[in-house]
Amino acid sequence: MMVKITIGRVVLALGAALALGLGAAAAGLVPIAASTGHWKITDWFLHWTMQNSARTYSAVQTPKVIRDDTGLVSAAGHFRQSCQVCHGAPGEAPSPVMQAATPPAPNLARTAGHYTDRELFWIIRHGVKFTGMPAWAGTNRDDEIRRMVGFVRRLPTMTPRQYRALTRPIAGAPLPQCAGCHGADGKGRAQPDIPIIAGQDAAYMLRALQAYKSGKRSSAVMQTAAAGLDEAQMKAAVTYYARLPGLSHGPVADRHAIATKGLPETQLPACAQCHAPGKAAPVITGQRASYLAGRLRQWRGDHTVIDAHKPQDPMAVIARRIPEEALDDLAESLAAPTGQTATGTTMP
Repeated sequence: MMVKITIGRVVLALGAALALGLGAAAAGLVPIAASTGHWKITDWFLHWTMQNSARTYSAVQTPKVIRDDTGLVSAAGHFRQSCQVCHGAPGEAPSPVMQAATPPAPNLARTAGHYTDRELFWIIRHGVKFTGMPAWAGTNRDDEIRRMVGFVRRLPTMTPRQYRALTRPIAGAPLPQCAGCHGADGKGRAQPDIPIIAGQDAAYMLRALQAYKSGKRSSAVMQTAAAGLDEAQMKAAVTYYARLPGLSHGPVADRHAIATKGLPETQLPACAQCHAPGKAAPVITGQRASYLAGRLRQWRGDHTVIDAHKPQDPMAVIARRIPEEALDDLAESLAAPTGQTATGTTMP
């Protein structure tokens, strides 16, 4: 007996299949228990789909610069606090509890090589649905993602000793969450992306920690570090670091035209207008030049994105008005402690 296929019958069959699926879901018959795992073909299909998706979207949704190998300490510290429990680390097994997830998190020392830097950047930034892999918590913090790409790329050859050296507890400071990156002396362990907080204004640091904890200030690294701190711990930490010798609390030195005069023709205010004794802005005289330049570039954002789609908070707008060719000289001039002459700066 021949059954004639018509449009009406096709629509009826699809409708019946949809109704059957909705009925099974409504009755709770669809198994969602992680304890049962996936069928092997399901596991293969989902992983294959994820790899293809990362390859396609990373080709068009990643910035020009996607990897930074100079910030391993901050990346490793964040990995230890946020990622190690699922993925493990050199010399550190993942949590058996987290490995009971479906699917379990992969050992990145084995799987990182399966992906390009661009694909790693995209996965770290956006996360992966249905796997427990979250998106990067800090919005507009591609600099942090680039450092994590550099760290993950090193995992296949990193030894347990090297990992411990990057994440070791630092003796002499009140909180390991702070000292792991900033050091007991507040000098940032000589890392280009970690600011000097020794001698920083205590009130400013406390506001910053509170903003990170609440999510008002964006940084996956600092939000994770601040999340477990109560008010008393925050005050103890900022008091400790504020008393250490480090940054200079004098006025911004007259070493660069932008630092003291700004650029009136582009509505760029002088740095000294806000970063001066008695102001709410942080102390920047004596700060690490690489950190200042890096933050200014991060605030500037991706040059392929128009200004209207970029953050409009004051520092982001100010950073975009600084000429690119003046940025490094400006950072060097601000970093030189009061009483010293910065090299390579443009004098007013």
